[in-house]
Amino acid sequence: MATTARSEDTRVVRSACRMCHGVCQVLVYLRGGRVLKVTGDPDSPTSRGYICPKGAASPELLYHPDRVTHPLRRIGKRGEGKWRRISWDEALNEIEEIFSRIRRESGPEYVAIGQGTGRPYTDFTLRFANAFGTPNFVAPAHLCYMPRVFASVITLGQLPITDVYGAGGNHPACVVIWGCNITASGAADGMCGRLIEQALRTAEKVIVIDPRRITPAKKATHWLQLRPGTDGALALAMIHTIIAEGLLDRDFVHNFTVGYEQLVEHVRPFTPEWAAAVTGLTVDGIRDAARTYASTSPACMLWGSATDASASNFQTARAQLILRALTGNIDRPGGDVLWVAPRGVRQKSPFMNPEQSGAHFLPADKPECAAVRKFALNAFLHAPSFWKSVVSGKPYRVRAMWLIGTNPLLSQTNPLLIEEALRDHLEFTVVSDFFITPTAALADLILPAATWLETDDVANLHKIWCVLARKKVAQVGESRDDHEVILELAKRLGLHEAFPWQSHRSYLDSLLYETGMNFDQFCERGILAGEMTYHKYREKGFATPSGKFEIYSNTARQLGLEPLPVYREPQLSPVSSPQIAREYPLILTTGARSNPFFVSEGRQIQSLRRINPDPLVEIHPATAERLGINKGDWVWIETPEGRVRMRAALFDGIAPDVVSAQHAWWFPEEGPPEYGWKKSNTNLLLGDKAGYDPETGAECLRSSLCKIYPV
Repeated sequence: MATTARSEDTRVVRSACRMCHGVCQVLVYLRGGRVLKVTGDPDSPTSRGYICPKGAASPELLYHPDRVTHPLRRIGKRGEGKWRRISWDEALNEIEEIFSRIRRESGPEYVAIGQGTGRPYTDFTLRFANAFGTPNFVAPAHLCYMPRVFASVITLGQLPITDVYGAGGNHPACVVIWGCNITASGAADGMCGRLIEQALRTAEKVIVIDPRRITPAKKATHWLQLRPGTDGALALAMIHTIIAEGLLDRDFVHNFTVGYEQLVEHVRPFTPEWAAAVTGLTVDGIRDAARTYASTSPACMLWGSATDASASNFQTARAQLILRALTGNIDRPGGDVLWVAPRGVRQKSPFMNPEQSGAHFLPADKPECAAVRKFALNAFLHAPSFWKSVVSGKPYRVRAMWLIGTNPLLSQTNPLLIEEALRDHLEFTVVSDFFITPTAALADLILPAATWLETDDVANLHKIWCVLARKKVAQVGESRDDHEVILELAKRLGLHEAFPWQSHRSYLDSLLYETGMNFDQFCERGILAGEMTYHKYREKGFATPSGKFEIYSNTARQLGLEPLPVYREPQLSPVSSPQIAREYPLILTTGARSNPFFVSEGRQIQSLRRINPDPLVEIHPATAERLGINKGDWVWIETPEGRVRMRAALFDGIAPDVVSAQHAWWFPEEGPPEYGWKKSNTNLLLGDKAGYDPETGAECLRSSLCKIYPV
């Protein structure tokens, strides 16, 4: 990451973007200490010159006039929008005093920590909660990423990742894109959309499984436009077809798996005919896709959050993993591989390094969570249940909360309940963020978070196979890296054993200690990659109790779960709720990724907002005509939980009985007290009626029921 001079007053620094889940290496252009622009790094092995609109807009975020750049203390009523600038010492003293007092008076469990999606703060947030002694850690992982991680760990010991980098000399001959749209979102799960696009161009066969005709579907060999929420039924039918037609990789199945015989009996009823009636697909379409996947090698399967946000996410993920195993596409070049991490780098991901979470700092007699509702597979507190406990006070009411990089009024279901919890029931709320969001507007203290351009980091949360250097190049106001804030507060609260580092820089040096480099030397390198090997199971087996890929999972059975995957119909669907469907006849899917935005972020960035100025709902032209809706009309979307309004986008790539609504919309330009968050926020449409996955507690965000009519 050596700085390269381009002219007398311009220099270029190599870094790693973090406007989304962070895999793209970039070039940051500076003049006189000011960031001029950010471009893709053509020499990057992770992204090969790619940059998405979010990454290019990084300087706009950095210098945005509405950024919170100093700690703020509420001086009016909650939500009134009256703030007073205070010093960092004042802010940290207040947090320390209140957290200490609550711990002393009520116990550490009366303080909760909440975080958003996987960001660099993930290194420390859960560790801080565990060291403080509270089990009340709230995060969205139960419906994003964790269900696939749980399924993978139970089945084969580690999350398999699509091998599109070609380290083994092979690229995928068949690419399956299943409920994932990285080519639109830019990056996710340690993969860059540019690399997926290249894999699609070189693949012999492409299978897209999605209710929407996403861009890769236009030239796909197979596009399976299934009914939203029925992915598990399709996976079981594909398993049935592969077994019935003998399309197995017999060497892998017979030598490296357990439970195949039980699977054969288990899937007999799950025929393509059965699945066609459930999914809305044709029998031939299901069979042909299964044959193509099984007979075109190597094949990889790209999956995403559509698997997670469903009524049977763990079960569906298990079925998708079994498809990979039956075809021998586990840990083979061009298939779905188990990444090898760089030598000597201490992994920050709790999935690769469980010690990072600090769970061992929780006392043996740890207090109970505030939420009574328990799920067998949930690493963190179930968010919907937590917010209910804050309002009801059952079994007890958390008194204080620190929300780091999260905007739950926009990103979680039942937001009116969350609003009540924040406004009326929590005694003290701290929010760390870039802007005054609708959630931050209800806080008592707001801490100015640093953007990725203002931080140093050894970046490796999702990538695993490599770590990237991120170098601080700017400073706006008094913004601080979340790591530094957590570390300082941990020291003030006496959590020295869990946070022994003198500074964030010394923490980064400790991650690299066994490489023989310190952080500055690492920045000169820019990237460290693992020495990738394949077919590791042949010598080492899998990290499971049996040492094999567990088609039949005794671990699942011991947890009270089905040991072989099953299909579960969504709770609110035309099949399970026909009476409700008569009033709400359309299937609502939400959460499709939008390239300019990252969840609720980016609405105030002008270059991004120009790309997508208004919240959109995709409607089939025939449906729109029947309902008297024209392109661009404002329409109401209504469910049994509530209604919001969006602009109609006519799209013939969606089924006539399905609509797809963008999520996490708010309008920063409307200002306090609400910033327009109740106008177009799809989470106002979702609550208990849509149901939860019984194993993970995930909300069914992709398969609810609604009706649409003109405003």
